[in-house]
Amino acid sequence: MEAIKRPAPAKINLALDILGLRPDGYHEMRMVMQTVSLCDTVTLAEGEKGFSLDTDGDFLPAGGKTLEQRAVEAFFQELGRPCPPLAVSLKKQIPAYAGLGGGSADVAALLRLLRERYAPELPTEDLERIGLTVGSDMPFCVRGGTALAEGRGEVLSDLPPLPPCWILLCKPDFDIPTAELFARVRGRVFQNRPDIDGMMGALEAGSLEGVAKRLYNVFEEVLPEEMRQEVQGIKTVMLRCGAMGAAMSGSGPAVFGIFRTGEEAAPALESLRKWYVRSFAAQPVSWLDNL
Repeated sequence: MEAIKRPAPAKINLALDILGLRPDGYHEMRMVMQTVSLCDTVTLAEGEKGFSLDTDGDFLPAGGKTLEQRAVEAFFQELGRPCPPLAVSLKKQIPAYAGLGGGSADVAALLRLLRERYAPELPTEDLERIGLTVGSDMPFCVRGGTALAEGRGEVLSDLPPLPPCWILLCKPDFDIPTAELFARVRGRVFQNRPDIDGMMGALEAGSLEGVAKRLYNVFEEVLPEEMRQEVQGIKTVMLRCGAMGAAMSGSGPAVFGIFRTGEEAAPALESLRKWYVRSFAAQPVSWLDNL
């Protein structure tokens, strides 16, 4: 078959709250999530035998099945047919282990490619359900746009799109294990929580300022002190350079800031790139079916 490809856009968490520990061991989440234009590229082609994955990144596990292989197997199990031999390649741009959903974005794009090639009639809701077998934020990465995410992150409610703006993304030179942060959350009484209802109201009103002033991520409270200071330092650079608001995305450590225009964002991007190579400018993406 002819190779087909699709962009795999990153996500940010405009707001992230942790409500408590669930009986199943997961945490109850409430988040406002947003797709952005920084993206990897996923290519699907016919393989010679079994499943193969090629990438220019360095994040693949040393043993066991990759998320991509698990997603392929779950997809064809849903169709009730054996997996054909497939070759998948990833061209990476989204920083790994950053809280930007790069791995989930790649798997979501792969699922959309599989649907395009093998089951174009399959509803997006079914793709989301298949994705959930691989990861909690997979359903949002399949759907994209702007959404309220609840439960483990899989209960989605579409929200009005984020108004046009520019979003700077900056990944510090360290990684934060997600499991470690969740362990630090247990028993924690957060001093501050995001105003998610207010943010949803701002989106309904089309108020970029209303959204930007409500950016907040409770994970920032549980960062180890040295990491917290560096994240705060990046936020300060963005705010001093004119960002309307800034916060850490997901379990971090990537930081994002919202700017009205590309011209206003440019000085901050220039300043950040002096210290952080993995700094990017992006815009909101409202609907993945157009990609």
